[in-house]
Amino acid sequence: MRAGFAGIRGVMAVMPLSNVNTDAIIPSAWLRTVTADLSKGLFGGHRYEADGRERPGFVLNQMPFREAKILLADENFGCGSSREAAVWALAQFGIRCVLAPSFADIFYENAFRNGLLAARIEPETYAALAAAVARHRRDPIFAIDLPAGTITGPDGVAHRFAVPAARAEALIRGDDEIDLTLRHAVEIEAYHGAASRTRAWLYAGIPGPKESP
Repeated sequence: MRAGFAGIRGVMAVMPLSNVNTDAIIPSAWLRTVTADLSKGLFGGHRYEADGRERPGFVLNQMPFREAKILLADENFGCGSSREAAVWALAQFGIRCVLAPSFADIFYENAFRNGLLAARIEPETYAALAAAVARHRRDPIFAIDLPAGTITGPDGVAHRFAVPAARAEALIRGDDEIDLTLRHAVEIEAYHGAASRTRAWLYAGIPGPKESP
């Protein structure tokens, strides 16, 4: 079980690009060792020049966005390969939530499995939030209320986002995949108990649910 959360309050950065793929999120050059600091590699192709110097124009190289906890992205975020390290890099940087009109399916799954909130928003909401960040660039603090499914900006306006109820509940509780399975332990044990009686041939030589080998 990991630490759960019901809300997030922090700086929101805007990534105004569609079809940002996982190689752009964490370039393969940052995956050559198991000890790499993935937070430094996040959006490495955008953040750094070829000689390693930061590009001052990139949003995450600017204050206050260096401390962003929320990322506002455009359509089809996380497309490309099934690189789970893309989610790890976002999390290590400090990003707890990505808001976008749509996500690539595998990235979406990986996000929730690693405790990252991937929340879908309408294109009109994307435009409104991006405009709010521009208006409050010096202090773009936004608050996410996961149970309510809302994000509220510095101007006090609340916008809706969509997250499947089961996924929201798992994030709030801090459940990982194992925790979700264990919540059905009674039903699993009952199924195997019944199956061992009605289809005994499947269980020949296999200890029952409460037997020791």
